[in-house]
Amino acid sequence: MIRTVLAASTLLLAAVPAFAQAQQDALDARYDRALAAGYKALMLCGAIANAERNGVTRTPESVEQWELTGIQAPLDAIIGTLPYEIVRRPSGQIAHVAVRWADDMPSRIAANFGPETGCSVLPIGAPEDSSNADQPLPVAALPDAKALGTGALPAAPRSKAKAPNPLDRVFASALAGQYGDGTRTTATLVRSNRSGSGLVEQSSYAPGFGEKTPQRTWSVAKSIAATLIGAAVHSGEANVADPIALNYWAAGGGTDPRNAITIDHALRMASGRYSDTPGNRTDALYFGGSTIDETVVNWPVLHAPGTVFRYANNDTLLALKGIAQWLSFYPPHLFFAKLGMAETVAETDIRGDHVMSSQVWSTASDLADFGQLYLNNGVLPSGERILPEDWAKYVSTPSGPQPDGAFGYGAGFWLMNRVEGVPADTFAAFGNRGQYVVIVPSRGVVIVRRGEDPAGSGFDIAAFTRDVLAALPTK
Repeated sequence: MIRTVLAASTLLLAAVPAFAQAQQDALDARYDRALAAGYKALMLCGAIANAERNGVTRTPESVEQWELTGIQAPLDAIIGTLPYEIVRRPSGQIAHVAVRWADDMPSRIAANFGPETGCSVLPIGAPEDSSNADQPLPVAALPDAKALGTGALPAAPRSKAKAPNPLDRVFASALAGQYGDGTRTTATLVRSNRSGSGLVEQSSYAPGFGEKTPQRTWSVAKSIAATLIGAAVHSGEANVADPIALNYWAAGGGTDPRNAITIDHALRMASGRYSDTPGNRTDALYFGGSTIDETVVNWPVLHAPGTVFRYANNDTLLALKGIAQWLSFYPPHLFFAKLGMAETVAETDIRGDHVMSSQVWSTASDLADFGQLYLNNGVLPSGERILPEDWAKYVSTPSGPQPDGAFGYGAGFWLMNRVEGVPADTFAAFGNRGQYVVIVPSRGVVIVRRGEDPAGSGFDIAAFTRDVLAALPTK
């Protein structure tokens, strides 16, 4: 009898973990569908609404062809099966995109909140009327003259390169996918400061894309975030050596080790914090509708700050927490206006915090303006300085732990100091799906490549940079 009871107990104990695992697998599969729906809603909303903001058109079919194919597993197998609806306001502007994912839950919603902040994905289960589709969108406010100072002036004159020239072959190779199997280039742009000619620019675009077509920058946004922090430092509102000192952490007094994390640690991907997914995967925030406060600040420290490199979206967002008060008075759209980046939008979570680890939409030309700011050492064409004099050196200097592989890391920028055939002072902004802004100070060159590369493919930015530089005059 005792043996029978023990055997039954053993079987029961074995069944409980199996049942729990099966239940968890079902929950994970359901969550993946919700994430895929959020991804689809946000990409359709962002691509179409931000293009229309710039006066150009993206069709849903184009977004499905480019942004919604070749994404990461397991979402890639789900996303094409999900039906969607684009809801417009009486004015014709997009109100929201709704994507069906479960019969017993509301559609996933990405709502368009206007020209300054673009689209945000709402939490799973949010009602479809959350976007107030019957109300007009806010009109873009004119930049505040006092906030912008004297810098909001037209960009320095630049001429178009005359064709044919050696860059034509390099651009054609990129558009033909010759810098990586399966890669899909949508735009290439090179701007160089040539003796006697001033700024010379040449660009090429895939069909359906043009100079006013924005694309999501993905992690190029991290370098933009680092630049915003530089502007805050220049204004006297921040110091990268200061602890970030969130109120949430301060409540623990001197016992919370996270109080030692500085802006510099976070910019250099060296906060030492843990998260339960790889550092480049913050799906709950990006596509699940969670907020920065919910997903970024709570993770514990596993290493002393400044001792271990771990690439993490959360570190960039944490660094921005260090200038949160400054950003409330000087949001990104004012900074973009100052730079002449009129076709760039930094989107937010549902509480209005900018998701500047990834969720920025910009054109190749605007990103060239961004790179040009570093070639000009933080000075605008008007002569106004908006970054500290040593900021370009700061972001492009390796300090502390470094990543493995071909590229080093500075403060919010990747370093091409290990790449053969590329000037050692070259630094760059890199983003998912093949977004690149390469800055070569010693040559006076900015190189922009935009793409929608499928997961698993890789654009050879080192080879592309070498070929571009070889095609340009050395003086």
